[in-house]
Amino acid sequence: MRIALGIEYDGTAYLGWQRQSQGPSLQSAFERALSRVADEPIELVCAGRTDTGVHARCQVAHFDTQAVRDARAWVLGCNSLLPADACVRWAVAVADDFHARYGAYARRYRYTIVNRAVRPALEARFATWERQPLDAGSMHLAAQALVGEHDFSAFRTVACQARSPRRRIDEIAVTRAGEHVVLEVRANAFLHHMVRNIVGTLLPIGRGEQPVTWTAALLAGRDRTLAGPTAPPTGLVFIGPLFPRACGLPDEASGDGTRDGHRDLRPAAQTHEDAHQVLRHHAPRRCARCRGVWCRCDRAHIRAAQRAAPRYRTRTGNRGGPAAVARARRAAHGPCARKRR
Repeated sequence: MRIALGIEYDGTAYLGWQRQSQGPSLQSAFERALSRVADEPIELVCAGRTDTGVHARCQVAHFDTQAVRDARAWVLGCNSLLPADACVRWAVAVADDFHARYGAYARRYRYTIVNRAVRPALEARFATWERQPLDAGSMHLAAQALVGEHDFSAFRTVACQARSPRRRIDEIAVTRAGEHVVLEVRANAFLHHMVRNIVGTLLPIGRGEQPVTWTAALLAGRDRTLAGPTAPPTGLVFIGPLFPRACGLPDEASGDGTRDGHRDLRPAAQTHEDAHQVLRHHAPRRCARCRGVWCRCDRAHIRAAQRAAPRYRTRTGNRGGPAAVARARRAAHGPCARKRR
């Protein structure tokens, strides 16, 4: 039978989720506890592997076992064998074709920043400290350039093992609550260090060191060396994945499988269109290849960027019809690819 678990942990003392030979890992800790409860070797498959020092609110993992235990026995038995910084929240028997990694249609992260002059003590393990004042509104508007499906090469680490850099961000928001600045993001999947690199890029914008349009420029440029540094892991929490309700998981890990029906993370006064208008009126940056103006999303590329069309026709010799020219332009320049009519 196959069992799904909801897992919570403080990742400070661990070298991430994945099993490691040189130090403690969360996967090893949970597998040892489950193996004793089941009285047989257990191997876990999780929805998202977290890095060193990253925490999880409701990580979801599954395992196969021949042992017959009820949900209460799995939860209490495992928790009695785990250290204080890790626990099993719930256990559910699922179908044999359930898969914690491939069955999730979305994953959610939260990054918390303590924005004040004095470093925090009580929140030192669960938040990142930034002493300079941050403009959360500018950070939020800049982050909207990332919404949609894009090539996130500018926000992935060199050690990332993903086959493709393309991911789809459904929602991203930066809000302020007193001295806390919080980023919340939901996507179909994330690249290695992707959320921390996004935060590291938004911080210079919040400090006023970079314009709001910088995020869109980096996204189109696809060059990791030009983006901001990787933010510390202490403020990052994996809220958890979302699965179709048909899987039978608790509400905190279930959804309807689409963007409809989920809470919109964006503040009401800072919607998608608001961010688009702000970026339209900021001083634009131009692509070094096609001289087009970078916009916040592929489908709404600012028309001023299409003034490069005559240059493009000269370079290609105007071979082929309009559709062929458009396809070639998209292949050569990615997001800044539409020709002005």
